[in-house]
Amino acid sequence: MQFQKIKLSGFKSFVDATEFRIDPGLTGIVGPNGCGKSNLLEALRWVMGATSAKAMRGAGMDDVIFAGSDKRPSRNWAEVTLTIDNAERLAPQPFTDQPVLDVARRIDRGAGSSYRINGKEVRARDVQLLFADASTGANSPALVRQGQISELIAAKPQNRRRVLEEAGGVSGLHTRRHEAELRLSAAEQNLSRLDDIARELDSALSRLKREARQADKYKKISAEIRALQKAILHAKWLEVRALLEGAVSDMQAQSARVEATTRAASVGQTAALKAAELIPPLREEEAVAATVNHRLNIEKERLDLEEKQAASEIERLKGDIARLRADFQREVDLSSDGSVQVERLQSGLARVQEEIAAAPSREPELKAAVEAAEAERGKADHAIEIVAAEQAAVVERARLEAARLTEAKSRFDRLNTQLQTAQNDRKALGTFDYGAVEGLKAQAMQAQADLDAGRKAVEDLDAGRVALINAEAQARKTARDIEDQLGRLTAEARGLSQILAGNRKDGVPVLDQVRPDKGYELALAAALGDDLNLSLSKKDVQSALAFWSEDFESRAQRIDMAALGVTPLSDHVRAPDALSLRLSTVGIVSRDDGDRLQSLLPIGGRLVSREGDLWRWDGLIVRAKAPKPAAVRLAQRTRHDELETEIDGLKPRLVAAQSAQADAANAQRSHEDALRTARNRLPDLERAVRSRQTALDERLRAQTQFEARLEGLEATLARLTGEQAEAKAAYDTLVAAQSDALDTEGMKARMNAARAEADTYRQAVMKARADLDQDIRDRQAREGRERTLTRELTEWSRRTQDSAARLLKLERDQETARVALETAQSAPRKFESKRIALIDSLQTAEKRLNEARDKLNAAEAERRDADINVRILEQEASAAREERAGATARLEAIQGKAGEIEAMILDQTGGSPDDLGKRLKEEAIATPTDASGAESLLSGLERERDQLGAVNLRAEEEATEYEGRLDTLSRERSDLTTAIAKLRDGIDELNAEGRERLLAAFEIINEHFKTLFVTLFDGGSAELRLVESDDPLEAGLEIFACPPGKRLSTMSLMSGGEQALTATALIFGVFLANPAPVCVLDEVDAPLDDANVDRYCRLLAEMRGRTKTRFIAITHNPVTMSRMDRLFGVTMSERGVSQLVSVDLSQAEALVAENVA
Repeated sequence: MQFQKIKLSGFKSFVDATEFRIDPGLTGIVGPNGCGKSNLLEALRWVMGATSAKAMRGAGMDDVIFAGSDKRPSRNWAEVTLTIDNAERLAPQPFTDQPVLDVARRIDRGAGSSYRINGKEVRARDVQLLFADASTGANSPALVRQGQISELIAAKPQNRRRVLEEAGGVSGLHTRRHEAELRLSAAEQNLSRLDDIARELDSALSRLKREARQADKYKKISAEIRALQKAILHAKWLEVRALLEGAVSDMQAQSARVEATTRAASVGQTAALKAAELIPPLREEEAVAATVNHRLNIEKERLDLEEKQAASEIERLKGDIARLRADFQREVDLSSDGSVQVERLQSGLARVQEEIAAAPSREPELKAAVEAAEAERGKADHAIEIVAAEQAAVVERARLEAARLTEAKSRFDRLNTQLQTAQNDRKALGTFDYGAVEGLKAQAMQAQADLDAGRKAVEDLDAGRVALINAEAQARKTARDIEDQLGRLTAEARGLSQILAGNRKDGVPVLDQVRPDKGYELALAAALGDDLNLSLSKKDVQSALAFWSEDFESRAQRIDMAALGVTPLSDHVRAPDALSLRLSTVGIVSRDDGDRLQSLLPIGGRLVSREGDLWRWDGLIVRAKAPKPAAVRLAQRTRHDELETEIDGLKPRLVAAQSAQADAANAQRSHEDALRTARNRLPDLERAVRSRQTALDERLRAQTQFEARLEGLEATLARLTGEQAEAKAAYDTLVAAQSDALDTEGMKARMNAARAEADTYRQAVMKARADLDQDIRDRQAREGRERTLTRELTEWSRRTQDSAARLLKLERDQETARVALETAQSAPRKFESKRIALIDSLQTAEKRLNEARDKLNAAEAERRDADINVRILEQEASAAREERAGATARLEAIQGKAGEIEAMILDQTGGSPDDLGKRLKEEAIATPTDASGAESLLSGLERERDQLGAVNLRAEEEATEYEGRLDTLSRERSDLTTAIAKLRDGIDELNAEGRERLLAAFEIINEHFKTLFVTLFDGGSAELRLVESDDPLEAGLEIFACPPGKRLSTMSLMSGGEQALTATALIFGVFLANPAPVCVLDEVDAPLDDANVDRYCRLLAEMRGRTKTRFIAITHNPVTMSRMDRLFGVTMSERGVSQLVSVDLSQAEALVAENVA
């Protein structure tokens, strides 16, 4: 992605819309201090997602909005748009396929910021991640603000590590890791909350089952209350219907009265309207008369004003005539003075021209004298130069011979010293222990193998962890499902036991000893009916009043049901022997066959269907409409036996499921412990690898340094030995070639004689030049006076001609004013005749106005009388309407009450009051004559129901809902456990990838930094080191540098210029490792001298060729400006408002080259 341009509007001092293009190459920004250059850098940081107001040099983020100036008000918003070329499709999703990205940030005062990409609103994090993936951002080291070099120098090693993170693309990984850690924490909290919710739901489920039983009793009492409420509602409806008939009669009488009073009021209203219809024409006539009168008054006032204006015009014209006469006289006087001046200048000009003609020119003669003197002086100066050259050559030769001899001696001594030092260094270097290197390599390989094995163990344990978690969750779900099912069955069986036990009164009914086959309960109930509630007893037990005799022996002939082709009921019922005779007389048939077979029954015989229909031998037929109590009890008994069977079958399954759950939980805990141990062991193994690798790297570095030092010393010794021999031979040659002593006195005498002769000729030249200059000055003075007089004469001649034209114009103006004055003086006679006619018209208009007003007043009085009569009639009609409204209100109240009662009846019964009366008769519910007495009975039932307390009528539904939620929570817990495992794996992968990227970036940047340091300093050495921690993600970055001629030390011990160059080398080393799309350097060259600025500029040019980075340099240095491809100037011609101007230096150079050619 390439940055193309940035647009600013209302941002700090750039109040007007401003566009700054970011073209390839080097772009310079220049301007005086305080004009807003750094605001461009801050705008770039701001649009890329800067969140610190302090970094924007403000107390709050609203401070980036233009705050106003002396001439401009403040703005309420600011916006910056950055245009990015995405032709290479390097932007992350969902912007990959868009060729151009317009990233905009807008802030409204007091409302915060909003971000948009190609017009679509996005989050601030989306913008930050977009630029982080492009190796840039609001805090990128490629955006070097003022003082940042110093901050980088003074920063702690931990803070310097951000340079490596930005270069290696680790910043985005840090953001993603932080998000993953937040999600992991949230998932773990959700898991804990799910467990809490599950426990709460289990407790609530038990409570709901108890509430369901209480709700059943509540429903029975409520059914009785509803029946009584229906009867009371029907009684109230009858009372309201009687009241409604009386209210309707009263309403009809009041309506007749209202109609009569309303008719009388309408008649009065008609009379009032007729009186009112007469008023508008009269009012219109009065308005017309008033308008005419008003217009005539205005005409009179206008006539008075015109008279005043005419008088003022006469006075003005008289004044103009007087002024013109004065101006004419003044022009006559000026014309006379001009003629005098012309005559004076003409005579003066003639005298000066005579002087010029009389004075002869000596210039050729004086120039010849000057040239002769100059020739003689030149010869004398040439003689001095010859003598001086000979003297200088002799002296220089002697100086050079002495300097060469001294230099040769110094070189010989220096080489001797260097040779001795090199020999001492070689002896001190000694030998290197190569065996230790091999040992460290073996230790590093073993540590790496241990780490790989540990990671493999973690991966294997992770792979099996999910399966164990799922197995434990499935086992727990299975156990909970069985436990819930067992609880439901147990509760149902317990409730049925209580119901069955509660129905026993006198002994144990035979019903409890009867076991029909499933589906035959209704048939048994239809066959025996209430006889099932009787108990078994002996005949001689006197306390038993109604019972089945256990010692009864029948001698009657049994009925053969098989002869009828039906199955006896005894084949489907297990019962005591006392019931066998009765059951054998009952046959089972289908509903369709019952009517047909009834006539074939012998005396005492019965037929029943499985649905509960009964056909008796004597013609009795009982259809099955609703379950009989005995049938319900038989069904309950059958259900109770089925539940006992199911409960006995579920208990072993529950024990097995709980055991399987415990085994799965133990296996998961053991696996988690093993995984935790393996994970805890990984950091130790990684530290061991880093420790061994660091020791190996240090040893290899020491080996490299030893070999390089040894090779350098041996080469130095060979070079110094040869150079020493050469220096000794050169010194001996120079000693032998020394010249003889110099003759200095003879040279001085010749020089003094030549200088004296040159001084004589120089004075002669000066005198000749003075004579020539005086002659030229005299001639130029006369010519100057002639030009001055000629110019003044021309000017006065022009003024005389202009004066004659002005006199002619003034004469014409006087004649025009005189004619206008005569016209103005004749105007008052016309005004008098107009005034007389206007006064007559005004009197007629006033008379008409008075008559119209009298007629209008009379008509309005008649209308007021009619209005009073209308109001009296309307009051009577209003009183009648009020009485009717009262009757209507009473009727509506009764109707409303009737409607309420009907609505209550409809709401409670779903029908009309008549339908309710019919239903009450059908259900044999008497309608009370006194509704209030029935309500007291209803209150008693309601108190009984209220004594039950709060009842949850939805308890059964809620219990079912809670069971479903428990199942859902179980599935969600399994999903959360899987997600937590994946998040932990993702965090580990991000950490590993971050370490790998950071170490790779460190190696690349370190190599580039070493090369660039040597380039900037023309020698020396430097390196980067990770310190303070074995983990690269936690380590700090320290800079060690050795400028030429100095010892290796940390950067804090270097000079300011050296620190700036070192930091610059680090920044450009980052570019070469992972070039950012744009680099902004804000006055980085400020602490550098001219030589270092030249190196800095050469390095910029090299970076431009090696990367695609677009460089923007804010500078005050002319050297830096001259190396830019284009320059933008920031000016502040209006105080507080910045403006941008630009020039392309390459185009300017081409234009100059074309013009020169």
